[in-house]
Amino acid sequence: MSRYDEVYRRSMAEPEAFWREAAAAIDWVTPPQRICNFDNAPFVRWFEGGTLNTCHNALDRHVAAGRGDQPALIYDSAMTGEVKTFSYAELTDLVARFAGVLAGLGVTRGDRVLVYMPMIPEAAIAMLACARIGAVHSVVFGGFAPRELATRIDDSTPKVILSASCGLEPGRTIEYKPLLDQGIEMARHKPSACVVLQRPQATAALMPGRDQDWATLAAQAAPVPCVPVAATDPLYILYTSGTTGVPKGVVRDNGGHAVALAWSMANIYGVQPGEVCWTASDVGWVVGHSYIVYAPLLAGCTTILYEGKPVGTPDAGAFWRVVAQHRSVTLFCAPTAFRAIKRDDPDGALARQYDLSSLRTLFLAGERADPDTIQWAERVLGVPVIDHWWQTETGWPMAANCVGLGQLPVKYGSPTKAVPGYDIRVVDAAGHEVPRGEIGAIVVKLPLPPCNLPTLWQNDAGFVRSYLEEYPGYYKTADAGFIDEDGYIYVMSRTDDIINVAGHRLSTGGMEEVLASHRDVAECAVIGVADALKGQVPVGFVCLKAGVARPEAEIVAELVALVRDRIGPVAAFKSATVVKRLPKTRSGKILRGTMSKIADGQAWKMPATIDDPVILDEITANLKALGYAGKA
Repeated sequence: MSRYDEVYRRSMAEPEAFWREAAAAIDWVTPPQRICNFDNAPFVRWFEGGTLNTCHNALDRHVAAGRGDQPALIYDSAMTGEVKTFSYAELTDLVARFAGVLAGLGVTRGDRVLVYMPMIPEAAIAMLACARIGAVHSVVFGGFAPRELATRIDDSTPKVILSASCGLEPGRTIEYKPLLDQGIEMARHKPSACVVLQRPQATAALMPGRDQDWATLAAQAAPVPCVPVAATDPLYILYTSGTTGVPKGVVRDNGGHAVALAWSMANIYGVQPGEVCWTASDVGWVVGHSYIVYAPLLAGCTTILYEGKPVGTPDAGAFWRVVAQHRSVTLFCAPTAFRAIKRDDPDGALARQYDLSSLRTLFLAGERADPDTIQWAERVLGVPVIDHWWQTETGWPMAANCVGLGQLPVKYGSPTKAVPGYDIRVVDAAGHEVPRGEIGAIVVKLPLPPCNLPTLWQNDAGFVRSYLEEYPGYYKTADAGFIDEDGYIYVMSRTDDIINVAGHRLSTGGMEEVLASHRDVAECAVIGVADALKGQVPVGFVCLKAGVARPEAEIVAELVALVRDRIGPVAAFKSATVVKRLPKTRSGKILRGTMSKIADGQAWKMPATIDDPVILDEITANLKALGYAGKA
């Protein structure tokens, strides 16, 4: 029997008692004086008066408790073939020494440190070293364009920047230093120092007076102790794209972050201290912050840091190799990774070549998980596949099937129910709750639970404007969907992915679900394009599975008939095109908004986070063949 209902009810009825108990899992230097301060609504402060150190809670306390020899971090690079394991004692020493490097460069509590690094152990060491001395890290995805780097340098004003000579992608080496130098040149703010890790694959030229060699400084540094900080002090800033093109600096505080993440490991993911868990993401994204670096270590688990791809490093069996080799009990990744694996290995033959008996659960998040992908993963892996939903702003799941509380029945297309602590509602444009089953804007009643952003970096007004103004008393998720009679949440699309076809509000996510169920489709996207008669009409883009050789026109006709059959003529779905690949961000999100602008001939800006800009030229050509993008 699941304990979910009982735990959720308590989190709603007695939030202070609930979170006080959860906070007992964390070592406090000074216990919190007040659990939740919502006096200055809409701003909330969690665990006020408490002091702690996040690095101590992630590392030192486990060594003190006798876990020093347990593996803390396993680095597995499919790019270089290197596999290296760090025990809790080893990682603590490396972090303490690198914290000494930062202290030697004049970094103190509250100073910002920008981290621009690939998926290597030093990226995690850098983050934890900042936390150790109370500095605020801001990780920027390695290889990000110089202009984007410059805006983040100017907003966070880092004292020091930490980087590496290069990142590795299949078939190419991306030199980081020229990008970093250009970014600093463009920025108004200049760091006092840059520390650069030289990787064997490329050597970076160091600028005398500013740039320092990582290995040299680390070898000379003495370890430094943990610095206590206030629970409400910032741990990090993580930038997310703003609608105006100006990035928003999401702030994460120390106390709420540690408490919520530690609670989530056992209760949401069902992972116990000493077990191995793997999150296949990047430290540049929130998923990497929360579930590669912080949560597993806060809970005393072993975390895997993987440098590679789901396919092509060397094949679609890469994920199965990592799980089997390191005996991981969970795998957490974006649905797009599984769609890539399914496209290259439709029958899942490669999974049968590995011993996956350690794997208990697969978790998916980052974008909508279509039922077809979930069912394919269930068939191939033979374990529960759990879709869950959260955002950069929240830092941990908002809706999930909390495995640790006893798994609830799965409903395909739903990330299950609200996580304890979250009061999730669906409202109309006027902010009134809509009946169960009706689509509207998904919102969270204030105050937000611990770990959620308390504000944007030095921008309280922007925080209120972006998230709290439109629906007073609620946090706007900017996702649309509905809650069914059983309390299951369905996240259909971003609110701007709801299209209006002749007065009918339709979810493009619902149509994508139908297209994905076709036997030949590996991946798909649906966008709304302007139509003189109906206002908007949907257009579908599909990538076919490997080995499909049927005429494209035949497949398109079947897809049109499928949508008409499942959703009805009201969808006005008459146009689809077969593409080789879809334009995505580096974290796997499909760039539907950009595709819509191209289709409508509107001005558009190359997204900073795009994985491969050439794909947009291919999409434009396909749209022109359909009669769109004429003015683009």
